[in-house]
Amino acid sequence: MMNTIELMTLGFLSEEPLCGYRLRKKMEQLQGYMQAVSDGTLHTVTNKFVKAGYIGETFNVVNGRRLREFHLEPAGREKLVDELKNTSGYMLTNITKWAVVMSFLSVIPDEADRRAVLRRRLDLLESDVRRLYSDGEGPIDNDQVTDKYRRAIITVHDAEIDAERQWLRQELGE
Repeated sequence: MMNTIELMTLGFLSEEPLCGYRLRKKMEQLQGYMQAVSDGTLHTVTNKFVKAGYIGETFNVVNGRRLREFHLEPAGREKLVDELKNTSGYMLTNITKWAVVMSFLSVIPDEADRRAVLRRRLDLLESDVRRLYSDGEGPIDNDQVTDKYRRAIITVHDAEIDAERQWLRQELGE
């Protein structure tokens, strides 16, 4: 499975060709500045994907500077679609990673495949996802959490889960 930086790289390049700087800025806009992407990390991913044939690169001179611009190759689109169709694990359970998946889900050409990903997410949300805190040995039931600020986080979390469930059910026609 790809990590979020790899998924965002292919996802954003599926929309338009981008230079590394603009690609990194789009990633920061999606994930926020709390999870900034370093130039070194992005450079490693783009080089890896050029070698794999997932993305191509062109070089242009802009304002006297050499600019490296990336575009998605057909193999990269296939890889992106495959990764999105097979979303599982942390990409499905972690809300930040799930937001990245959702941002590019429309790249999957087949509606049934998109709906299958949404179904897996809804099935996950129908399970016991409401326990946020642990005592180091296992989850603590939310009603045992007494700190008012932690209770606030639980309240917001539960509202987000309920809203997402409602949207997923509507999207899946349930």
